[in-house]
Amino acid sequence: MNAVEVRLVGAQVLMPCGLRDAPVTSAGGMIVADAPAREVDLSGFMVLPGIVDAHGDGFERHLAPRRGAMKDLDQGLIAAEAELAANGITTATLAQFYSWEGGMRGPEFADRVFDGLAKIKGAVETDLRVQLRFEIPMLDDYAAVEKVIADRQIGYVVFNDHLPHDALEKGKRPPRLTGQALRIGRNPEKHLAMMQAMHARRAEVGPAVDRLAAVLAAQNVLMGSHDDRTADERHAWRARGAGITEFPETMEAAEEARAGGDAIIMGAPNVVRGGSHNGNVSAVEMVMMGLVDALASDYHYPSLRRAAFLLADGGVTDLAGAWALISSGPAKLLGLPDRGEISKDKRADLVVLDAATRRVAATFAGGRVSYMSGEVAARFIR
Repeated sequence: MNAVEVRLVGAQVLMPCGLRDAPVTSAGGMIVADAPAREVDLSGFMVLPGIVDAHGDGFERHLAPRRGAMKDLDQGLIAAEAELAANGITTATLAQFYSWEGGMRGPEFADRVFDGLAKIKGAVETDLRVQLRFEIPMLDDYAAVEKVIADRQIGYVVFNDHLPHDALEKGKRPPRLTGQALRIGRNPEKHLAMMQAMHARRAEVGPAVDRLAAVLAAQNVLMGSHDDRTADERHAWRARGAGITEFPETMEAAEEARAGGDAIIMGAPNVVRGGSHNGNVSAVEMVMMGLVDALASDYHYPSLRRAAFLLADGGVTDLAGAWALISSGPAKLLGLPDRGEISKDKRADLVVLDAATRRVAATFAGGRVSYMSGEVAARFIR
């Protein structure tokens, strides 16, 4: 579908300075000062910058709605894109694991996801991007993952470590191990032995990460860390060139990130729930302290829009500041200066909301309609 040439009038438009009564003109996929275009009256609606999601794994639900239902991943990705668009998301970072955990988090499944994305490229409107979440205890896979990043042209890598080191160090059987192993078709005892073997080599992980990070930095790959707990952890990741911290678990780690000029991502569900689901630092408190650059969907796409309005309605920040956490903030840290706000010469990434209900009525990604329903659709076809 070609980009629409349209002049939206009558709506409240969220500019960087706040809500304004102003027209928005889209032409050639960009926001322009003015151009000959069809005029559509959007009285009763709001027009806001398209949402930029810096980290989300909600797409997994569409790839395997039931165990074993993983046949045509391209069709699942198309369904995921429809959900993204229906939630006002115009740029989505799909957080795909490369992990010892296997199943949908294993290397083989990651390859299938990448193949599926290549297959649907050009068939969807949302800008779908990949973040590779690499489990650093996988010492035997460093060469393979370096090749995957290069071959697939992955521009964003986040380093994870979900190995239950505390339990393994004490010689205990990690909780839920049997169920997790059986779910991915792996013998529980072999699964435990694999975990123990990786834990035993933990002293080798730091130097291996140093080498990989140096290679990726030379290739201008964006890098981040996940679930930082201490200032020392964050400092070490920064030294490697990983200038983004995702979901820091403590205020100490977040404050170290801010002091060092790192970008900080927190989960929108943390805001919506009123706190972390596992007892970590509150995202709302961090926003109040100026310690958040972007909110991410994490596992729930609707939470992005809801979090922004909860912050604005609660007086934590104004709507422009709250919406920036899901638009211009993530765009900046992802290195995408062409989007995230409604201003001349930016991409025409727009979300139209019903002013009364705040439901998404339409989404435009690069000036193309990715979602439209109800009264807004009726106004466009009149």
